[in-house]
Amino acid sequence: MDTPRVGIPEHLAVRMTMAEQHDYLRTVARPTRRGMLRAGAATAGAVTGAGLLGGGTAAYAQPLSPTLLTPAATTKVDGGLVAPFGRHLAFGADPKTEMRISWQVPFAVRRPFVRVGLKPWDLSQRIEAEVRHLHTPALPKKLPAVDQFYLHTALDNLRPGRTYYYGVGHDGYDPTDPRHFSTIGTFRTAPAHPEKFVFTAFGDQGVSYDALANDQLILGQNPAFHLHAGDICYADDSGAGKPSDVYDARVWDQFLAQTESVAKSVPWMVTTGNHDMEAWYSPTGYGGQSARWTLPRNGVDPRHAPGVYSFVYGNVGVVALDGNDISYEITANSGYTHGKQTAWLDRRLRELRGRRDIDFLVVFFHHCAFSTTKGHASDGAVRQAWVPLFEKHQVDLVINGHNHVYERTDAIRGTHVSRKVPIGATVDSARDGIVYVTAGGAGKSLYDFPVPDSYEGHVRDLDSVDSYHWGKGRVKERETVEWSRVRYTGFSFLAVEAEPAAPGGRPRLRVTALAESGRRIDHFDVVRPRRYAARHPRPAVRVSAR
Repeated sequence: MDTPRVGIPEHLAVRMTMAEQHDYLRTVARPTRRGMLRAGAATAGAVTGAGLLGGGTAAYAQPLSPTLLTPAATTKVDGGLVAPFGRHLAFGADPKTEMRISWQVPFAVRRPFVRVGLKPWDLSQRIEAEVRHLHTPALPKKLPAVDQFYLHTALDNLRPGRTYYYGVGHDGYDPTDPRHFSTIGTFRTAPAHPEKFVFTAFGDQGVSYDALANDQLILGQNPAFHLHAGDICYADDSGAGKPSDVYDARVWDQFLAQTESVAKSVPWMVTTGNHDMEAWYSPTGYGGQSARWTLPRNGVDPRHAPGVYSFVYGNVGVVALDGNDISYEITANSGYTHGKQTAWLDRRLRELRGRRDIDFLVVFFHHCAFSTTKGHASDGAVRQAWVPLFEKHQVDLVINGHNHVYERTDAIRGTHVSRKVPIGATVDSARDGIVYVTAGGAGKSLYDFPVPDSYEGHVRDLDSVDSYHWGKGRVKERETVEWSRVRYTGFSFLAVEAEPAAPGGRPRLRVTALAESGRRIDHFDVVRPRRYAARHPRPAVRVSAR
C-alpha cells in the first residue's frame, strides 16, 4: 500500500504532535467531511425490575461518554439480516460487580440491546445499548470512507463470583431466537474474596494466523482476564506517529472478528501502543479507542487517555499505563497529559500498596523499560519517569510489549541486577527487586536479538549484552547490560497464576511463558510477605464455567 502524500517535509512531519496531525488530517479530508466526528451526549437505557443481577438492586446501563456520533448512515438493511460480531468484554473499575459488553454490527441497526441472566434459557433482563458510530473519511485515490458501528452496555450491581449468560441483538435479531441460540456467551465476575486464578498477557498482536493461534492457546488457560500491552490491531501499520502513516480502519473489523472467540468470555483489558495513535479521531489520537472499547474510567483522564486505568482482581492490583505520553523514541504524543499520568501513577500505586487485601502489584504498558532487541530496545523515558515509582511502591511484575519477542530480566534495582533469576527460580520482589517481562510476540512479525536466544531447554547464558536505550532527542545511547536473562525469538504469551497465601505460606505469582506451540519457554515465581491471609481464610478454588 502506498503512503499518501501529505505535502509536509519529512523533517517537519516527524516533529508534529498528534494534535497537530489531527487538525491537518481534518483539513486534508475536508471535501469528504460529511460525518466527521463530533462529540455528543451518550444515550443509554435504564432497567428496572426485580434485581436479577445484584442482591435486590436492579442492574442498569450507565451512560458511557464520550459517545462518537455522526449523521445516520444512508444504508438501510433489514435487521434480521445483520449479524453482530466482534464481541469483547472488559471489567469496570470493580471486577466483582461490573462488566462491560461491547460488539460491532456492519450496518446501522434499530434499538440494539443485551439480554443477560443467570441461566442460558432465562435471559430475562434486556438492557439498551449505546451506539458509537465511527466515521473515517476517504483518502483521495487511496482508501474508501468507512463507517463502523460499535455497541456498548455497562452492567453494574452484579454478584461476585457468578457466571452470567448474555446475548446481544437488535430489532429483527434476538439472541433468544432458536436460530441464534449458539451466539449466547458467558462471563464470570471476580470472587468476593481472593482465590487462585490465572491471567494472561501479551502485546503487539495484529491480524495473522499466529495471532489467532495465540488466542486459542490463551483460551485453553481458562484465564480470569487478559492484558493487552498495546499495538492492538495495526490499522496504522507504520506506527511512526507521523501524518504520512497509512491508516486502514477496516483492519479493526478483522481484528475484532479474530479475537471474539476469546474476548467474548475473557475480559480483554487493553492499553495503547504507538500503532494505536490514530490521528483521524481526536487530538490525542485515541477517539477510535474510545469508540471501540469501554475500559475502567478511574485513570488520569478517561476521555483523552482511555488506556490509563486500574482494577483489582483477587489479591492483585493491576495498573495500565500509556507509554506514548513519555516516550523518547516516538514523540507524537509525548507530554500530552502534562505530567498528570505520572502523578496519578504515584498516587494510585501508593493507594494500592496500602490496601491489606492486595498482595501483588502488576503494571502493564507498551514501551519497554528493559529490552535488548534491534527493533526498539529500551526507552530511557520509562526508566527515568516510572521505574523509580515502581521501586518506591514495590511493584512485583512489569509487563511490556513493543519489541516483538519474549525477553525477561533478572531482578533489577535502578538499571542494575540486584539478584540473578535463572529459569525456575523464585524472587522475593520486596527484597530482591523487580522482574521486567517483554511479551511482544502476540502475532506481528518478529524482531531479533543482537545475541543468541536463551530459553528453557536451550539455555545460553551470557555475562553481558551490548544494546542501547533511547535518550532525549531520539538519541540511541549505547549500553552494555547484564540483566537480559531469557530471550526467545518466536510467538508467545504470558500466563500468570496468582495464589493467595496458604496456611503457613506466602502469596505467590507463578509466571510462565508459553510459545505458540504450547511449549514452555520460561517460568519463575514471585513471592511476597503474607498480608491478606492473616485476616481471611483462604476460600476453596472455584472452577469457572465457560
